[in-house]
Amino acid sequence: MMLDPLYIMFAIPGLLLGLYATWKTKHTFKRYSQYAASSRLTGAQAARRLLDRNNLQDVGIEPSRGFLSDHYDPRTRTLRLSPDVYQSPSLAAIGVACHEAGHAIQHAQQYAPLQLRSALVPVTQLSTNLVYFVFFAGWFMNLPALMNAAILMFTAVVVFTLVTLPVEWDASARAKRLMVATGIVSEREQADAGRVLNAAFLTYVSALVSSVLTLLYFIMRARR
Repeated sequence: MMLDPLYIMFAIPGLLLGLYATWKTKHTFKRYSQYAASSRLTGAQAARRLLDRNNLQDVGIEPSRGFLSDHYDPRTRTLRLSPDVYQSPSLAAIGVACHEAGHAIQHAQQYAPLQLRSALVPVTQLSTNLVYFVFFAGWFMNLPALMNAAILMFTAVVVFTLVTLPVEWDASARAKRLMVATGIVSEREQADAGRVLNAAFLTYVSALVSSVLTLLYFIMRARR
């Protein structure tokens, strides 16, 4: 596949956008990690305040390993925050932590796009693991039905990345609004705390672009 000029043509735009989004996120996080919030709350404390104000005392917060490995686990109802977020009082750390708390609030309020994304996770994981094998097996054996099955499988991946956009945007919007309302940051600090979230959102946009281009590649290759 990597030697197919058609694939390379479709892959390059998504790859370049993904690399830029990753650089932008890391650069923005490091920049605003140098500025502490006036409240002096750490990322973990900020997330705890948001959760408690939304009656989510049963949602846990744990440190995790890795740089920007932060996520909310709906299965265990736990926020897992990377070291640079968990223990730091920086505006960047608070922005990321409050974003993850936003996901927990979405979960508690049964936010429809989040529920849809969660329902798509098993299908997406299966499709991601099998789709290339199925598609190219169909290609080499000249079995259009197998190639079409792979296209349908990868369509689920595209839908997943599309649904992810409103989920992530809403979590950031909740974080930006609630971090001021609960006194975690001032109105003046809100913009800086939210900049890393704006940069991170670009990574989800790049994932959608990449998946759409890959789907188009499958469709065009199948037609040929």
